Amino acid sequence: MRKWVAISWAVWAVASVLAFVKDPILGVCVLVFLGAVAVVLTMASGWDEHPDYETREQLRAERRAAKWERTKGSREKDAARYAAAKAKQAEKQARRAS
Repeated sequence: MRKWVAISWAVWAVASVLAFVKDPILGVCVLVFLGAVAVVLTMASGWDEHPDYETREQLRAERRAAKWERTKGSREKDAARYAAAKAKQAEKQARRAS
């Protein structure tokens, strides 16, 4: 955890306690709103640690290429079935035309 994230949670805890001591309604407001800010800061702490666009697209392209190779046999089989069905259909058309 980054230092400023830990500091934000510490500030939230201290401010919540101090606000509850002063007034319970104010304490609830501080607890909710500063808690939301602390959660957002925690979630945003890893913002710059993700891969860039080119890296993600390269990984996707590699996965697509691997899937394309893996399903090559199925595509060939489907193409052969399609060609056979078209040939059968053309044969029926030729018999009807005669």
